[in-house]
Amino acid sequence: MRPSAPPPAADTPRPAGQAKTRRNAPAPRRASLRIHDLHDLASVARQLREEHERAEAQAKAQREAAARLEAERHLFSRSVGPVTSLRNPNLARLRHRQPPPLPVQHWLDEERVLLESISDDFDVSTLLDTDDQLSYRRPGIGVEVTRRLRAGHWSIQRQLDLHGLRVDEAREALGQFIRHTHKIGLRCVRVVHGKGLGSPGKSPVLKSRVQRWLVQKNEVLAFVQARPMDGGAGALVVLLKPANHRNT
Repeated sequence: MRPSAPPPAADTPRPAGQAKTRRNAPAPRRASLRIHDLHDLASVARQLREEHERAEAQAKAQREAAARLEAERHLFSRSVGPVTSLRNPNLARLRHRQPPPLPVQHWLDEERVLLESISDDFDVSTLLDTDDQLSYRRPGIGVEVTRRLRAGHWSIQRQLDLHGLRVDEAREALGQFIRHTHKIGLRCVRVVHGKGLGSPGKSPVLKSRVQRWLVQKNEVLAFVQARPMDGGAGALVVLLKPANHRNT
């Protein structure tokens, strides 16, 4: 029988080179992981540093703005010196301002005077010049005034058209028109009453009434029938007193 080979001893030493190679085999992988981790840490550190710098810059800007506001707040005291606040502000307590009163009664009085000053019962025939156009001039006004008014010496500054109005509406509109134009300083106006072509009987309804109403207005100095280019028989050209002229 062949003698069996003795089992190898458990602590038989291995070659030194082989043992070192097996222990250090994973070393390259761990080295690459460490390098990658260091790169990430550097990136994080850089981001933290940038955020810190931004926060510092923002805080600095806020401090500077607060300092400027505080300097502006104390600008007066630094300019004039020490200031002592008054214990008693000495301020009057005012009530809320009331709206101005409306002159309602004055308006009512003016309206009543307006209605009373123009009457349909007034006889105007004796006051009109008996020419073909029945012109009117207030006593004391010379004939040359109506002649110049008819010739267009004064420019027509405003016009009132009474077409389509009832008699009471036309009377009120004419009174307001004469009062307003005289108040704002106009001198020459035109009142259109129509020729009556659309009225029953083809006769003017407002023509004689407008003449009667105008004669009763103190603001009126004279009136004549308008020239054909200004309305002819369907309108009157009215001359008013100056605004600063006292009514008599």
